[in-house]
Amino acid sequence: MTTTAYIHQTADVQSTSIGTGTSIWQFVVVLAGAKIGDNVNICSHCFIENEVIIGDRVTIKSGVQLWDGLRVDDDVFIGPNVTFTNDKFPRSKIRPSKFLETHIHQGASIGGGAVILPGLSVGRGAMVGAGAVVTQSVPPYAIAIGSPAKIIGYVETNDPSNKATPEFRATFPTHKKSSLLGVGKVSLHPLDLIADMRGDLSFAEFPKDIPFSPKRYFVIFNVPTEKTRGEHAHRICQQFLVCIKGSCSVVVDDGECRAEVLLQSPHEGIYIPPLIWGIEYKYSADAVLLAFASDYYDADDYIRDYSDFLRCVKEQSSK
Repeated sequence: MTTTAYIHQTADVQSTSIGTGTSIWQFVVVLAGAKIGDNVNICSHCFIENEVIIGDRVTIKSGVQLWDGLRVDDDVFIGPNVTFTNDKFPRSKIRPSKFLETHIHQGASIGGGAVILPGLSVGRGAMVGAGAVVTQSVPPYAIAIGSPAKIIGYVETNDPSNKATPEFRATFPTHKKSSLLGVGKVSLHPLDLIADMRGDLSFAEFPKDIPFSPKRYFVIFNVPTEKTRGEHAHRICQQFLVCIKGSCSVVVDDGECRAEVLLQSPHEGIYIPPLIWGIEYKYSADAVLLAFASDYYDADDYIRDYSDFLRCVKEQSSK
């Protein structure tokens, strides 16, 4: 049961928009325009400017300054001494007409001492490591560390309790039959391989081995190791991915469960149906990723925002 906000006697809180159950501790300054939700915990020696919006159940540890233009969604954790910025070219006594907006999405966590450059977003459920310098937006559920911050992995499941979720890093079955991964209708497909002293051969037949007849293909190669591709879902289009040289990791997400698969052989493929969020990363320097698509290119078929993807999944499940 929530109560009225607790404000320590040493805090200077000018805002009247403070949610119930919120605690504001020693020597915190909150300017008049700031909006703070319910059950927020703001530790000592923090500063919050006017054009700041903080959602519910947010934790802000000591020594954090939240500047104009910052949006913090529900259930975010901000570690001690995290540095936010809102002006790419700051000059003393020169104020821009509008500060860049930085958006920390629901459930994200930012480790102590991290630096977040202006105008970026930290995606839903993402984790930024301590001391990281974030120079580009962090995708949903990504784990980013270092300076500049690079993605090293993805959070294993949307459910913090880890209940009723598949093994995050899946392996290909040893038998030759396809198998469901446990993420929507995503499936793993061991493909035929003929080994020969003259050279190996792998093949598949449509739609016998791959569950659709393709209308196009594309090839991804020369991807810098630290880069991430994909980060979208399709409304209608189906895809089948094979890494024909080198290796790369594929993360698939149905809005509830998530799994990561390492593609490292031309006789291993992954089928990705519509309404599955897909990410490809950890490309080896020599990686060549071949993708078959069930439909011609249509920009309107892409869902590029994760929140929009979740809405589409919910709408589809309610039909």
